[in-house]
Amino acid sequence: MDEVDIAIVGAGAAGLAAAEAVAASGLKGVLLEARDRLGGRAHTIPTSVGPIDLGCEWLHSADVNPLVARVEALGLTLDKTPPPWANIADSPDFSREERAAFGEAFLALDARLEAAAKDGGPDRPASDLMDPDSPWTPLLNAFSAFYNGAEFDQVSLRDYAAYEDTEVNWRVAEGYGTAISRLGGGLPTRLSCPVSMIRHDGPRVVLETALGALSARTVIVCAPTAILAAGALRFMPALPDKLDAAAGLPLGLADKVFLKLDEPDMFPPETQLYSDPRVTATGAYHLRPLHRPMIEVFLGGAHARALEGQGPGAAAAFAVDGLVGVYGGGIRSKVHVIAETHWAADPFAGGSYSHALPGHAGARAVLAAPVDQRLFFAGEACSPNFFSTAHGAWLTGQAAARAAIESLKP
Repeated sequence: MDEVDIAIVGAGAAGLAAAEAVAASGLKGVLLEARDRLGGRAHTIPTSVGPIDLGCEWLHSADVNPLVARVEALGLTLDKTPPPWANIADSPDFSREERAAFGEAFLALDARLEAAAKDGGPDRPASDLMDPDSPWTPLLNAFSAFYNGAEFDQVSLRDYAAYEDTEVNWRVAEGYGTAISRLGGGLPTRLSCPVSMIRHDGPRVVLETALGALSARTVIVCAPTAILAAGALRFMPALPDKLDAAAGLPLGLADKVFLKLDEPDMFPPETQLYSDPRVTATGAYHLRPLHRPMIEVFLGGAHARALEGQGPGAAAAFAVDGLVGVYGGGIRSKVHVIAETHWAADPFAGGSYSHALPGHAGARAVLAAPVDQRLFFAGEACSPNFFSTAHGAWLTGQAAARAAIESLKP
């Protein structure tokens, strides 16, 4: 049986950050990844219109994001164009006055959520603060579906308010997934090596993997909450507190469809369009990102999950139909599907990013807590304030690695 000081489970942003720290410590470590690639939910693929990010895409809070300097050091290109959600395109179904009214409704809801989170009362659904009579409630829920991966009735009020965002958002022209996959080197890495069991009932921790058993003094677990909650990665003895925390932090869903344009000049670049601003089951269309001849369509929450359930091609068909609804039938022959994502069906993810269910705002701290100073946990769901982001995952990976290294000192 192979023996190491520290084994890291999962090679997403958290695992790669942990791997970098362990490699620098001089301890013997190994990085185990279920996929055949690095990056986890950060994944860039090449296309005829340039690289596209199937997973995370934005360097959120870029002015304080620790990955910005790392991306620059790799020689990759930072694009600082403001995000499209601050630049809604003109549409016959969404007038300038209506866009202003929606903006006011959003700011009012956000203020109520922030105030309620500070009032000392119990945690509850964020939807409790919504105005059921407002004509913008459906679109506000659509925003939550994109932002949280779930509608507001599934989102903890306190957890929502805990997220920190400087509202500075940049992109990597070559792809965020490209950047993440190039970080955190230095440790031996085993790809296509899912871990099914972590035994911590003996003098050393034993990991049962697809490539055989491995023994470690400590383990850093960087698996998504959906994998933990489903029991795809088990612990012996069982860790019911961790499983409960993971179940309270499910992965919401944000899928994407990418469309190539034959006549890109008919669309204003770097703007956003809703296929229907009066329903929650809508798409958010990022028109010509990075001025490329394409449209990136975001689908979120229950709507995205329903489309995944209909099988491959359903999301793309919805995306194209949405464009037809705005621009007319002539657009159908001028757009071509490049790719669509299915993150809920991904066997090594089970969704996009975590949100706390109502009443589970404290679950992140429970999930992040070490067990017997031998099992350490990291990942975006463990971040108290930067959850759902790659930089939040990166910071938790660094913290878990520091704790694991410290635990092994005489």
